[in-house]
Amino acid sequence: MNLKLFEKQQYINLETFRKSGVGVKIPVWFAQDGNALVIWTEVNSGKAKRIRNNGKVRIVPSSASGVPSGEWVDAQAQADDSAEATSRAANLIRQKYGFMFNFFALMGKLRKAKHTAIKVW
Repeated sequence: MNLKLFEKQQYINLETFRKSGVGVKIPVWFAQDGNALVIWTEVNSGKAKRIRNNGKVRIVPSSASGVPSGEWVDAQAQADDSAEATSRAANLIRQKYGFMFNFFALMGKLRKAKHTAIKVW
């Protein structure tokens, strides 16, 4: 995957697939981690559940509302609930988004939410 498409982007539109094959698109924050992108999300989110079932995804740089600003790219994704992966993803995204990430992380902590790292390559 050509990561240059995602440099200096704030959002990607992530398309995951239901068991029926129907795609579900959602804009998400992300960060680069070597040759992959990482997303930090709640363990029980729909996107995490769909990725656990089917690692095939499509991504595209987008606006916060999900309007694509490039071409869709086929990719693979994997959810990793380990403390190490989740912490690494959170730290990379915190570095990129700063205060806004800290605010959402605090809201999750108050709700006692559990998180997972999604690796996209």
